[in-house]
Amino acid sequence: QVQLVESGGGLVQAGGSLTLSCAASGRVFNIKRMGWYGQAPGRQRELVALITSDGLTNYADSVKGRFTISRDNENTVKLQMNTLKPEDTAVYYCNAVEVTGLRLYDYWGQGTQVTVSS
Repeated sequence: QVQLVESGGGLVQAGGSLTLSCAASGRVFNIKRMGWYGQAPGRQRELVALITSDGLTNYADSVKGRFTISRDNENTVKLQMNTLKPEDTAVYYCNAVEVTGLRLYDYWGQGTQVTVSS
């Protein structure tokens, strides 16, 4: 089992910055990928950014050049959000994918609200 705890959400004006953090605990040594997903009201949860255990990253087109995902160690992933826009407003969920043998496990944090005012 892996437990994820997010922090760092809040209210910010357009053009501002926020940093989200996600701390993983439990069976972290088998985590192969961590990422952030955003869910705006009335919309599906969508990938914002992810980083693999090898350091490879992937971003949604809407955040490229503005957001940066990083992994401090096998336990913590951060999302630096710059030049925020009102359309970035969403609940952001941390995700971790654990691979143990032939089994894949998907874990989610409780979510943190990011609100960008215009």
